[in-house]
Amino acid sequence: MKIGILGTGHIGEVLVPRLSAAGHEVKVANSRGPETINTDILVNGARPVTAEDAASGVDVVILSIPLIRIPDVAPLISALPEETVVIDTSNYYPSRDDHIAAIDEGQVESLWVAEQLGRRIAKAWNAISSPSFADKDKPASDPDRIAIPIAADRDEDRRVTMTLVDDTGFDAVDAGSLAESWRQQPGSPVYCTDLQRDEILPAIAAAEKERLPKRRDIVGQIIAERFGSVYPDGDQLVRINRTIYM
Repeated sequence: MKIGILGTGHIGEVLVPRLSAAGHEVKVANSRGPETINTDILVNGARPVTAEDAASGVDVVILSIPLIRIPDVAPLISALPEETVVIDTSNYYPSRDDHIAAIDEGQVESLWVAEQLGRRIAKAWNAISSPSFADKDKPASDPDRIAIPIAADRDEDRRVTMTLVDDTGFDAVDAGSLAESWRQQPGSPVYCTDLQRDEILPAIAAAEKERLPKRRDIVGQIIAERFGSVYPDGDQLVRINRTIYM
């Protein structure tokens, strides 16, 4: 597939070489220009381009940017052909994104993103931590492979997204519609807890929407108090999240 990736943060910088290595034709852009993109993520053939180029002539666009920046790319994304699959990886953190009233009042994060972009989207790679995503990929035959929930409303969006998740080294699990994607938001039992395929759906079902923001914020406070400016490693983060979220 031809894939454009917007964003080279912790998730984007892993998506680029993984999807390139899987045989996809990848273009990548950030907010600072193609000349600033780390050449290490281009080792498997991805091309650094402008944001406009990344979203042009592709089958899939993956948004790997902070949620607060979604409105900035809306003109670019809303102009894409209807058949282009758009996958969002973002999560809402008020401490980073400022307070978004609609989400604070209960709107599902993915529905807010779709509303801002003016089109259908799929949701994936938001419920795995950056350390686990970077270090815990495994071949499809490995019984210890971690699973990632995905949400989508359109069958083709779901099919493509699940294929690409598998290509990055993780099992894709259909978690339902965008309206139900709150079940994979920060604070939920599947959020950055490194579950396997047979554990995902029971964890999805156990989510309690009204408790997610409080649990999200508790984990943020624990990390700030215990680790300060040094982000915990993947295993430490999983232990904390499993204690609070599950």
